[in-house]
Amino acid sequence: MRAMSNWKWLFGALFMSVLVSSQSLRSLNPSLSDDVLGLIVFKADIQDPLGKLTSWNEDDAVPCSWRGVKCNPRSNRVTELILDGFSLSGRIGRGLLQLQFLRKLSLSKNNLTGTINPNLTMLEYLRTVDVSENSLSGSISDDFFKQCGSLRVISLAKNQFMGKVPGSLSSCSTLVAVNLSSNQFSGPLPSGIWELNVLRSLDLSDNLLDGEIPKGIEAAKNLRAINLSNNQLTGRVPDGIGSCLLLRSVDLSDNSLSGNLPQTMQKLSLCKYLSLSKNSFEGEVPKWIGEMKSLEKLDLSGNRFLGQIPTSIGNLQSLKALDFSANGFTGSLPKSIENCENLLALDCSRNLLAGDLPEWVFSDDKLKLQVLDLSGNGFSGVMFPAIGYSSSLQLLNLSRNFLVGTIPLTIGEMKALNVFDLSDNQLNGSIPLGIGGAYSLRELRLERNKLSGNIPVSIGNCSALTSMILSQNDFTGPIPVALAELTNLQNVDLSFNKLTGSLPKQLANLVHLVSFNISHNNFQGEVPAGGFFNTISPFSVSGNPSLCGAFVDRSCSAVLPKPIVLNPNSSSDSTAGTLPTNPSHKRITLSISALIAIGAAAVIVVGVIAITVLNLRVRSSTSRSAVAITLSAGEDFSCSPTTDANSGKLVMFSGDPDFSTGAHTLLNKDCELGRGGFGAVYRAVLRDGRPVAIKKLTVSSLVKSQEDFEKEVKKLGKVGHPNLVALEGYYWTTSLQLLIYEFVSGGSLYKHIHQGSGGNFLSWNERFNIILGTAKSLAYLHQSNIVHYNIKSCNVLIDGSGEPKLGDYGLARLLPMLDRYVLSSKIQSALGYMAPEFACRTVKITEKCDVYGFGVLVLEVVTGKRPVEYMEDDVVVLCDIVRGALEEGRVEDCVDGKLEGSFQAEEAIPVIKLGLICTSQVPSNRPDMAEVVNILDLLRCPSEGQEDLG
Repeated sequence: MRAMSNWKWLFGALFMSVLVSSQSLRSLNPSLSDDVLGLIVFKADIQDPLGKLTSWNEDDAVPCSWRGVKCNPRSNRVTELILDGFSLSGRIGRGLLQLQFLRKLSLSKNNLTGTINPNLTMLEYLRTVDVSENSLSGSISDDFFKQCGSLRVISLAKNQFMGKVPGSLSSCSTLVAVNLSSNQFSGPLPSGIWELNVLRSLDLSDNLLDGEIPKGIEAAKNLRAINLSNNQLTGRVPDGIGSCLLLRSVDLSDNSLSGNLPQTMQKLSLCKYLSLSKNSFEGEVPKWIGEMKSLEKLDLSGNRFLGQIPTSIGNLQSLKALDFSANGFTGSLPKSIENCENLLALDCSRNLLAGDLPEWVFSDDKLKLQVLDLSGNGFSGVMFPAIGYSSSLQLLNLSRNFLVGTIPLTIGEMKALNVFDLSDNQLNGSIPLGIGGAYSLRELRLERNKLSGNIPVSIGNCSALTSMILSQNDFTGPIPVALAELTNLQNVDLSFNKLTGSLPKQLANLVHLVSFNISHNNFQGEVPAGGFFNTISPFSVSGNPSLCGAFVDRSCSAVLPKPIVLNPNSSSDSTAGTLPTNPSHKRITLSISALIAIGAAAVIVVGVIAITVLNLRVRSSTSRSAVAITLSAGEDFSCSPTTDANSGKLVMFSGDPDFSTGAHTLLNKDCELGRGGFGAVYRAVLRDGRPVAIKKLTVSSLVKSQEDFEKEVKKLGKVGHPNLVALEGYYWTTSLQLLIYEFVSGGSLYKHIHQGSGGNFLSWNERFNIILGTAKSLAYLHQSNIVHYNIKSCNVLIDGSGEPKLGDYGLARLLPMLDRYVLSSKIQSALGYMAPEFACRTVKITEKCDVYGFGVLVLEVVTGKRPVEYMEDDVVVLCDIVRGALEEGRVEDCVDGKLEGSFQAEEAIPVIKLGLICTSQVPSNRPDMAEVVNILDLLRCPSEGQEDLG
């Protein structure tokens, strides 16, 4: 009773709040109607970034012309509010309670947050409520549906609701459709759910519901569709389900249901869709399954069914998809299946089926299969030439069986084939030349067989091919150059064969390559340069004794011409290259390599002399310039007014610019903080005692003119973000350029991760915050059209409060003469962070290069390992290590051992996966940094409170 009185008090308070708001608005505009008033109050609680509600004007007498609003033409009262997909955000406020004649409320596919107002169902005329696909959260009170009026349809799908499904739901006797799917509802199903005797559709899928399915389902005689999939339900399927004769769709998949199928199910003669997959059902599939003659999809996969597949399956004339995979079926496929003339997909993989491969599957004109998966069984015998008659097949998977013989020559007749997988069999012979006729082929898997011969040149006709896995066979001969024409290739594995010859250089043009494994063959010559091959893993080329190049740690011997012998006494061309005939003459013999060496030495000597002279001149001028800095304050920044050629120009964007110790300290080795690709960094102190960091550029010959330099630096000076090292000023002479930054005292991320700065190691929360802060700074730079180019842990500094600050941004804009190859050595000095497209002249360098470097940084922060580790006989790339460990389920190898017991797996694993996505070899597959920030925010974002809306 006390709870009820509290509820009445709360509702009264809410009503009074709306009343007060209404009276306030009415005092400003007495002519406002209840509907206009309610909608204006509702609009005030939300954000409308696309301006969809600009037509909502409080000066209108009625809202019937407003976008998304429908009225009764007689009374002009609002009956429908439909704002689906308007990109609205904010909370569903109390203004809607004013709409006393509202019949339909649909706010789906927006970004609304908070909880749902408990009083919405009290609206007398409300028939439909749809708030699906938002970010609503919190629990729903057990008596939410106590006064649901005439409510017929309720959809809360795809939100973040939690707690139990309200028991009062069973009191809404008029409900026809209930959809609470894709939330976090837990606990058992309400015991009275089947009392909704007019209910037609019930969808509670993708939640955390447990317990048994309540008995009494036979009362729901109007039920057409039930979906309880992807929960944690246990027990048996109630016998009463057979009394729901109108059922057309039943989905109980992805639970822990057990026992035999109830015999009453055979009465469901109207049922078209039946999915019981991924449960623990057992026993034999009953023969009466053939009585459910309306079935179009039957999925019993992932259970514990035994025995033979019943021949009565052939009675299902309407069947389009049959999935019996991952069970314990024995025997062979019943021939009666050929009577299922509408069958498009047949999956009986991962069973104990045996015997010869059924020929009728391929030769029967009745069947128009598009998907056939018989993998992971014990089928034997040969593949029949009739396979070519299966012109509609798109996927054919016969892997992991005991098939022998050759691949049928008719394979090229399968024009619709996308996936062809015959791996893990005992096939011999060669790949038919006709395979080029299967021009729709996207995935070819023939690994672990006894195939031999050459890789056919005709494979170049399969232009859609993305994966070609031919490893562990006996293939010989070279890689056909035609392979380089398959521009969609992503994964190639030719390892453990007997292939020979050199690798076609054209392979470097395959821009979508993710993996290319040619290990353990007999290839020779140099590994192609450019594109993917600049970052190829050493493991992928190992086991080829005659291969050479950096990735196999074996230099390629130069091919030199025969030495040229010069006869100083001979002036005739005919004697060139011969020995002098007179032995008393001195013989001069010089090879081309010797001539080149002599020339190079001369050039080096001249260069050293020139550089020495220039350095002496620059040092002299630098010393004079640094000492001659004079400062004066201006309005927006401070600069020196002098125009003396020996004096520089110093500009500070704010504050007092004078250095307390004098500019000569910039050249003092004791003040040096470190060195990078652009130059050394020094610490100096301003007159007010504030320290700054000063970068002395060492690429003066490549810097823009003073005008352009100052223009670019001032742009960088306007860049401001909490996670960026602020640029505070600059100094210019023709021979010396200085950039003045804020001083960050905490040291670099590299030291914190790999050296434990100050003896302390970063916790998981600190690491997550550093990743998030760095992501935000990069997203800000990209929004400002600035590409960083130099992402690495040495350029992320940690301030006194543990916040990350990204430095060295935008410096490439100052150096127009640097091409990407100079950048890759000058800026991207840390091996492992560089995106693969840096090595390809034809690929545009974009923000996605920063995304790649950020992905490597993420993996470095989480694992505590360096991007590249140099072992005694090998080079190990961090991305490869993490990807392999994650695929094998070794999560503990992906997280820094120092974090043992303190990291949160639900955050760490998605962060690792995000890092791997960011390091995709294909730039278009990497997310934008703004998307990365959103993902990280979602991973860290706590659930919202349980307070009421408004």
